[in-house]
Amino acid sequence: MCMSFMPVRASIRALPELQLRGLKWTVAHAYNNSPFYRKKLDDAGVNPSRIRSLDDIVRLPLLTAQDLREDYPFPLRSVPFEKIVRIHASSGTTGKRKVLCYTQKDIDDWADMFARCYEMAELTREDRVQIAVGYGLWTAGVGFQMGCERFGALVIPVGPANAEMHCQLLEDMQSTVFCSTASMALLMVEEIERRGIQDRIALKKFIFGAERHSRRMRQRIQEITGAEHLFDIPGLTELYGPGMGLECMAHEGVHYWADYYILEILNPETLEPVLPGEVGEMVVTTLRKEGSPLIRYRTRDLTRFIPEPCRCGNLLPRHDHILGRSDDMFIFRAVNIYPGQIEHVLAQIPGVGSEYQVHLFRREDGRDIMHVKVEARPGNGSPDEVSHLAEEINTEFRRQIMVRAQVEIVEYNTLPRSERKSKRVYDHRTDD
Repeated sequence: MCMSFMPVRASIRALPELQLRGLKWTVAHAYNNSPFYRKKLDDAGVNPSRIRSLDDIVRLPLLTAQDLREDYPFPLRSVPFEKIVRIHASSGTTGKRKVLCYTQKDIDDWADMFARCYEMAELTREDRVQIAVGYGLWTAGVGFQMGCERFGALVIPVGPANAEMHCQLLEDMQSTVFCSTASMALLMVEEIERRGIQDRIALKKFIFGAERHSRRMRQRIQEITGAEHLFDIPGLTELYGPGMGLECMAHEGVHYWADYYILEILNPETLEPVLPGEVGEMVVTTLRKEGSPLIRYRTRDLTRFIPEPCRCGNLLPRHDHILGRSDDMFIFRAVNIYPGQIEHVLAQIPGVGSEYQVHLFRREDGRDIMHVKVEARPGNGSPDEVSHLAEEINTEFRRQIMVRAQVEIVEYNTLPRSERKSKRVYDHRTDD
C-alpha cells in the first residue's frame, strides 16, 4: 500500500530539518543545472552557500508564470534531456503553455503524494474509483490514476466522457468514489437525479479538483447522492499536478505535504508574509523535484494557514480551501472583489441554488453596472419568492461587499453546467 502521511509526532518534529535539507538541495540543484535559475539567483545576489536556515528562504527571488512562459519550451529544466521521461503543461488560456519536465523520480514522488490523498480520504482497496477529469497534457487524469494504482484501489479511467457513459459505468461498475471538477460532479448528480438511478449506484465519496466550489454546490451533490464525504484536492501543473494535499475527514481545511514542498502565504501586493490566519497568496518551493524545481513560485491562489490542531488527529500543517486567485480580482466602482466573496454571500441565503453568473457592463455615461444571475433552488420559483430572494441577495451584497447589483433570479438548471471549470464572471466592459 502507499506510504504513510506522517501522523507520527516524531516525524513532524523532524520536519524543519527535512525541509532545510530539501531547500538547500533544491537551490544547489537549480543553480548548478539550470542556466535560467543561475542567472536569476546571481541577479538577486544569492548562491547556494547563503542558504543556512529556513528563514533564508526570503533571500530567494520570487518566480512567476511569466518566467515560465519566457523560458519556453522547457522552462526551469534542471536535468539532462535523457533523464526527462514526461512533460505536462497548463491549459494555456493566456499566452504560451507552461511546460514542466518530469524525471522518473518526479513521477514516482507524485504517485506517492497522490496515494496519500486516497489514504487520507480513508479509501480501501475495495473501493472503485471512477475518474472523470481530462487526460493528456493536463496533469489531472493521469495523476488521479497513478495515485489510485499506487494506493491499490480499482481504477475506472473514463475521463470527461458523456453523461450516458458515466451513468452506465456508475451502475455497472458500482463505483464508490467519483473524481472530477466540482462543475462536472454537479452536472453528473443532476443527470443521476433526472434518470432516477440514485438507488442503483453506490457512490460514497467525491474528490473535487481544479476549481473552487461553493458550500451550496456541496449540499446539492450530497442531497441527490447521499454521499458520505466530499473532499477538496488542491494542485497545479507547476507543482507536479493535483494531489499536493487533501481535505481530511474532519473537513476543516486541507492538509498539505510539507515534506515535499514549503508553503509561504504572502500579501500579493507587498509580497511580505501575512499574519497567521490572514488570507494571502500561496508561494511554493519544492524540496525534491528534479526536472523542473520551483523556487518561491507565485501560484496566484489565495488561502490562509489554519494554525489550530485538526480534529482528525493528523499533524501535518493545513491551509484553508482556495478562496480565489489574486489575478481573478475585478474592480467594480472602485471596490476590489473576488468571486469567492460573491459565493460566500450566496451560500448564506436560503433558497439560492448552486450556480451563478456575474456580468459587468459599462454604460455610455461611463458608469459600471453589475448584473448577477442566480439560480433558485428547486421548488423556489413563485413570483413572491423570486422577488424576496433578489431583494435579500442585493441587501447582502450592499452589506458585505459594499456594492449594488442588478439581481436576476433564474430557474434551477438554467445556467450552463460544464465537465470542466465553469466560468462565472464575464467582464464585458472591455468589449469593442
